[in-house]
Amino acid sequence: MKYFTIIIALLLFSCGKKENVLLPKSNVSIVKDVQDHSPIYIFFKTEGKDTIADLNRKSAIISTNWIFNIDKRLPLKMVIPQVMKMQEKKRADSAHKNENAENYYSYADSIGKNLAFLPFTKVYYKMEIANNRSQLYFKKNGMIQYSGRKTYDFPKSNLKPFLDSLVINPKAQITFSYDKNMSYGDYIQSKILVKTIIDKKIPFVFINEDEEFVF
Repeated sequence: MKYFTIIIALLLFSCGKKENVLLPKSNVSIVKDVQDHSPIYIFFKTEGKDTIADLNRKSAIISTNWIFNIDKRLPLKMVIPQVMKMQEKKRADSAHKNENAENYYSYADSIGKNLAFLPFTKVYYKMEIANNRSQLYFKKNGMIQYSGRKTYDFPKSNLKPFLDSLVINPKAQITFSYDKNMSYGDYIQSKILVKTIIDKKIPFVFINEDEEFVF
């Protein structure tokens, strides 16, 4: 709880001025603690009628674990390009590179009342339509569109039974895609759902965790 309080204080008073980040929430902690880290912030700001994703990376040290604290209200189409920029910076800096350093999204565990973290170090984002035959596209309205031999929609809450019933022979690769207009908060909740399901090792289905498409 002390760690959670400290992080929130940093969010509120970053750079000597009051700025706040409304973190996404979930009811499960994927990772509860990250040592040797430095923070990156993406604030929600407005200028007139325009929404701005304001990146603050001043405290980011290449050799450490990076924790991305991102406002849940921002649309994914504004967040992911900023994340990609930071990923490329870290991957390209061979002089200070630490092979063990990871990247995490932060969020609030509403049940455990603690700050939690979601790793995404190995993910390569693409701001384009996936060309994979079998994909699951998370829509802004909470539905998921499956594209395979047939295309149909189902509620996000039905993802686990859908994957359990999906038998492909030979094995096919399932790619995950996300609606660029969904909120970052909804995106994190979707990723946590996916993470909790695929960690249970679904038979007959190969899931591509290293690429995500946003369009």
